[in-house]
Amino acid sequence: MNEDNNVKKIVKDFYAKTVNNGGCQSCCSCKNKIINEEIAKNIGYSDTELKTVGVANLGLGCGNPVALAHIKEGDVVLDLGSGAGLDCLLAAQKVGDSGRVIGIDMTEEMIKKATTIAKDQGYKNLEFRLGDIEKLPIDSDSIDVVISNCVVNLAPNKGRVFGEAYRVLKKGGRMYLSDIVLLEDLTKEQRSDEELIAGCVGGALLKDDYIKIIESAGFTVKVLGEDKEISKRQYQGIPLESLKIEAKK
Repeated sequence: MNEDNNVKKIVKDFYAKTVNNGGCQSCCSCKNKIINEEIAKNIGYSDTELKTVGVANLGLGCGNPVALAHIKEGDVVLDLGSGAGLDCLLAAQKVGDSGRVIGIDMTEEMIKKATTIAKDQGYKNLEFRLGDIEKLPIDSDSIDVVISNCVVNLAPNKGRVFGEAYRVLKKGGRMYLSDIVLLEDLTKEQRSDEELIAGCVGGALLKDDYIKIIESAGFTVKVLGEDKEISKRQYQGIPLESLKIEAKK
């Protein structure tokens, strides 16, 4: 197994267990046992949002990209690494009956959970597809808005992820993401630590390198926010932050 495939296996296995264990309490970024709802509030979800879609909250993520994205009725929205569907449910409320939301995740257990939640809650404008964000099962020039929440850092080839996002977006389309980026480089041992890889740290890039990769895919990048306090709350003081980005095609 090559290194990229090994990383993907580590991530898939970890998030399959996260679904089965009920959320973030089982993950390395949450050893302090903060409950899922408190984590969600800390990273930008409102009480109102959690009341309507809290069933899909596993205490994962590092921001609320839907709150940044200016999604409107009729939009076609794509969520990269959709997990149990929290952000997709919120986006589906905004796009209405004339819009559509697609969630992509490579973990079968996440797709199953998200699909069940969406069906149980009666969403007709939302679907989940099993797939790799480095090779999206989505037509070119078909998406108005791409969102992603603390997922690109898990992908071995981030340039390919942003290249795919650029491909599927319509001209003038936008991408909004929250992601973990490093403020200082990690040691070799940290880079190879499976818990850190699965916990959104081991595969993260330095902030400037991350932004350059997005720009290299063709996007115009605007930094919307930086949350450095998340390091203390969820990542045991590792020098990192949650970066909020708008990227326009």
